Amino acid sequence: MSVSRHLVDPEIEMMLDMPALDLTAETLPEIRANPMFTGAEVPPPPFPVHEAFAPVEGGPNVRLVVMNPPSKAKDRGAILHIHGGGMVVGTADRAVADKPQLALEHDCVVVSVDYRLCPETPFPGPQEDDYAALRWLAAHAAELGVDPARIVVMGESAGGGLAACLALMTRDRGGPGLAGQVLIYPMLDWRTGGPDDLYRNRHTGEFIWTREKNRFGWEALRGDYRPTDHRKGWFSPALAEDLAGLAPAYIVTGALDLFLDEDLDYTRRLIDAGVHCELHVYPGAIHAFEMVPDTVLQAQAMMDLRRGLGRLLAGR
Repeated sequence: MSVSRHLVDPEIEMMLDMPALDLTAETLPEIRANPMFTGAEVPPPPFPVHEAFAPVEGGPNVRLVVMNPPSKAKDRGAILHIHGGGMVVGTADRAVADKPQLALEHDCVVVSVDYRLCPETPFPGPQEDDYAALRWLAAHAAELGVDPARIVVMGESAGGGLAACLALMTRDRGGPGLAGQVLIYPMLDWRTGGPDDLYRNRHTGEFIWTREKNRFGWEALRGDYRPTDHRKGWFSPALAEDLAGLAPAYIVTGALDLFLDEDLDYTRRLIDAGVHCELHVYPGAIHAFEMVPDTVLQAQAMMDLRRGLGRLLAGR
């Protein structure tokens, strides 16, 4: 019997009846081929997009999808976007569904990273791809009409977790600075759903992204890595011991999302470290809640994001 269905916002109840994706090594190829994750059925963008490739130290070049709307401005902001998919599915092409509109709204450039997926490429492969993409964006800022001091990293779910990883990596390595980090229900703590889970909230993670799926995604990323060395925060940001000096954060989560507690805890720790944070927790919201169109929840989340992202891109 469901323990949290009665708490779900009625406008998104239809999500609860979606076919459950049984995420296993055997089903992974079929799930990856699903148009929902490939971007194959995404409508054409309102302006041309193009590919670029960033060199990755110790790995193949990483593919980027560059969304550069027509503009005469030479000092625009930029969003480095990292897609979701539990570390194991997804593609940057899916970002063409909505990120060009974001670029038009903010007169900015959006670059989405086609990072290598797990388990074929475990930690630190995806993180190194994202870091290479950030270096590429900063290096090509002038030709894109971008102010390199106005780059914001943004991601959803696993992409939100990888965005948090990137903020830590570029701080630790003295890499390109970030004007902000936008973490949409980010996947931050590799212990969630496992024997060392810190939270065990009775009303989170029942729908869409469950504890079982979370274990699969994190183990695929971990490979044979033991998160005990100085890179542990790059693997799982919740393990980072020092959060001082990170870029300002805009964090979103749902009250029923599996990641609620780890997102709240990370926000609390960021604030304690002196990092400016804006946090939104949406009542009745499960993982990926804003994908249901024309709901009050979606409208509120979009309005909040527009304002919060605008402030980060403007350096406020």
